[in-house]
This record gives sequence, C-alpha cells and structure tokens, in this order.
Amino acid sequence: MERLSTTTDPRVATLWELAHESERLSCVVYRRAAGLELCIESPTSVIVSERCTLQPRAIARVQALRESLMRRGWHDTTPGDAASQDMPLPVD
Repeated sequence: MERLSTTTDPRVATLWELAHESERLSCVVYRRAAGLELCIESPTSVIVSERCTLQPRAIARVQALRESLMRRGWHDTTPGDAASQDMPLPVD
C-alpha cells in the first residue's frame, strides 16, 4: 500500500468519514499538480486514488461505496452530522 505523502497538497473537500470499530476511512478530494485526485484513505495509507473531474459519475461511485460500507456496519463520523444528510458536492 502507498503511504500518505508528507507534502501538503491542498485538500479541496472531505466527502465523508466512516468508522468501524478501530478502523477509519475518509473520502477526500485533493488538488494536485495534474488536477483533482479522489482518495479513499485510512489514517496511515491511501487505499485507492484516482484522478477525477468531480462529474456526477465519480460522485455517485463514492456515494455507492459509502452506502455499501454503512450497510456492512460502518458509521458516519463526518463533522456536521452528515449521516442524516445527502453527501454534499464540493465546490471550487
């Protein structure tokens, strides 16, 4: 697995944060030199990362992943009680 970079790429948005027992996952959008990058990451590793344009298809995929994880016992820890809200779209 890839380790998180020690550089400070600007975080555009955190779409969601989930927890299950002692495990944590976040879905984060970063602004990189090559454009936007969507990352699913734990506190110590990047699980999946891909360049994205934040089109509806990309947002739908990460929302489907979030819903799938929640059906398997994960719970939302996103600040602002996002568990009771639809996942917001980040804005530039």
